[in-house]
Amino acid sequence: MKTTWYLHGLHCASCAVKIETELQEHPGVQRAVIDPVRSRLVVWSEERQLAPIIEEVVHRHESHVEVRREALERESIPIPWLLIGSILLFAASFFVEGTLKIILALGAYVLGGHRVIPSAFRTLFTRDIFNENFLMTLATFGAIYLGEFAEAAAVMLFFETGEYFQDLAVERSRKSISALMDLRPDRAKVERDGEIFGVDPAEVAIGEILLVAPGERVAIDSVVHEGVSSLDTSSMSGESRPVAVEEGSDVLSGSINRTHAIKLRTVKSYGDSALARVLDMVENASLKKAPTERFITRFARYYTPAVVGIALLLVLVPTFLFEQPFETWLYRSLIFLVVSCPCALVVSIPLAFFAGIGSASRHGILIKGGSDLEMLASVRTIGFDKTGTLTEGRFALQEIHPKEGKDPQKMLELAAYAESLSSHPIADSLVKAYEEPIDYSRLSGMEEVSGSGVLALVDGQAVRVGKSGFVGVEENLPGIHLSVDGEYWGSFVIEDALKKSAKGTIKELKRIGKEILLLSGDAPVHVQEVAEELGIKEYRGGLLPDEKVYAVEEVAKSRRVLFVGDGINDAPVLAAADVGVAMGGVGSDAAMEAADIVLISDEIDKLPLALDISRRTKSILMQNIVLAIGIKVLVMLLGAVGLANMWLAVFADVGVALLAVLNSLRIFLQTPKRVSE
Repeated sequence: MKTTWYLHGLHCASCAVKIETELQEHPGVQRAVIDPVRSRLVVWSEERQLAPIIEEVVHRHESHVEVRREALERESIPIPWLLIGSILLFAASFFVEGTLKIILALGAYVLGGHRVIPSAFRTLFTRDIFNENFLMTLATFGAIYLGEFAEAAAVMLFFETGEYFQDLAVERSRKSISALMDLRPDRAKVERDGEIFGVDPAEVAIGEILLVAPGERVAIDSVVHEGVSSLDTSSMSGESRPVAVEEGSDVLSGSINRTHAIKLRTVKSYGDSALARVLDMVENASLKKAPTERFITRFARYYTPAVVGIALLLVLVPTFLFEQPFETWLYRSLIFLVVSCPCALVVSIPLAFFAGIGSASRHGILIKGGSDLEMLASVRTIGFDKTGTLTEGRFALQEIHPKEGKDPQKMLELAAYAESLSSHPIADSLVKAYEEPIDYSRLSGMEEVSGSGVLALVDGQAVRVGKSGFVGVEENLPGIHLSVDGEYWGSFVIEDALKKSAKGTIKELKRIGKEILLLSGDAPVHVQEVAEELGIKEYRGGLLPDEKVYAVEEVAKSRRVLFVGDGINDAPVLAAADVGVAMGGVGSDAAMEAADIVLISDEIDKLPLALDISRRTKSILMQNIVLAIGIKVLVMLLGAVGLANMWLAVFADVGVALLAVLNSLRIFLQTPKRVSE
């Protein structure tokens, strides 16, 4: 059983890791995952009484944290008046001398450490002795022992100031994701027995009529039942241009009605609608931890005790074995203690994934977890299904080739009338291309010959539409052909048209060095035509679903493979690929469940965008790791040889953590590259 808990007041990232680790080891817990950015804990357990277990573990590490079942309201970071008072006392100490200087410095130290020092003593006799508060308190007590009152106050002030700004930065990231959560509408207006009721969207059944006024958000996937309007779909698909809709148009939940009130007929329940899926995927993305996150969690578990051990040896070995001055080596060991907290890594790594996933969701790209985002950056080969992915998935008239002397518009008119009673997709494409209403009084008969074509009397003329042999010309000519009263009039080119973004997307993917593979169940000749038009050299047609899986697995033996598909028959290959991408607009539920990434719109131009976001996220992750570990190790070495003081050590701890957090938030600020149309 999966339950979600919210840890109000949890700000220590390394403590979050320890809480998660201890819960994982509890015999009554199968799995526990903490999202340190949103202070959310998800636990899988069959235990009936989980609350006491969770509270005991949480309070052992962070006694002030409140464990709740309901979601936290957005926290506003309060103005740190005690910290401001501490800074003023510290500044005043520079203008006096003697005992008053010491009193002001100690006053600044006590005010600045009002949170840190009590917390350190609360955890003194717990398993979590090596937390940042205890280490900072121990280091500053050591400085006071050595008579460095101003330095002890400065270390505490810098630490608390850095923590405050770090909290502000993390809270900003929380609000960026929470803005997406605000897409969830509280009420939907449903028409029942001629009256309008405001109800919870979850209570609306399939087929009911919704009324959506201008400015309101659509709660459930629907089709327009009555009216015309313009919709803003940017929050769902990332498409900035308004979309015009009329009777029969599909409408995605999450869209905002801009111009006129319309009535919609629901085609899905709220839980199955695109909006609910988006919110669920984004909300649960942090539960799929990436390899880098898992490494940092293990690293943090052993790093701090190891550094504390080295600090202890640093004071004991020179003092007792080499008879060096105790005060000198105590000071140097205190620098190790200040530097030792791994918060820079523990906060910034999940925050970078969080920001990357949030940035992608703004553009209509749903990434289900940090592991998928990280894997995306290492993809070398991209495989595509054809129908519904690179093509529109429906037939459309592309060209008319009339025989000399014949009017192409008249050809289309006669073909549309002849095909008007047929349910074949090719017939539908001719009728749609004609665009005029059909006057059935002109049609006196129609006979459909399966696999060949249609014979009809239009205005008394015998019209044949179909294969070349059916209309009386050479067998197996490409296209759909037309004859009137036995005379050949010409042909139509009817194809599953390429999506408007297909050529630009393939060109961009090849430009950035990706290998392209086309795998389709369609006839090899049609697959070849599409591959040649798009410049794809490696392609295979006529594949069954299991053959697609085998083809992807063969490629995956030597390189990372991403596969893009939309139909239920693509679900197996989406699951088999290193990264599966489903088309969310027309894609089947099975494909979206099997995929790691979902593109909300029907166009694939978001794929290079997703690759760019993953690449930048990975780059920022590496920058944070090198920055945090590099500076900490450098300051430790400088401190060991007497070239660094505790002021620099505080920067290596809190300052670097703040820089890493701000660096992670750059993912929100940068505009990803898009494929030009």
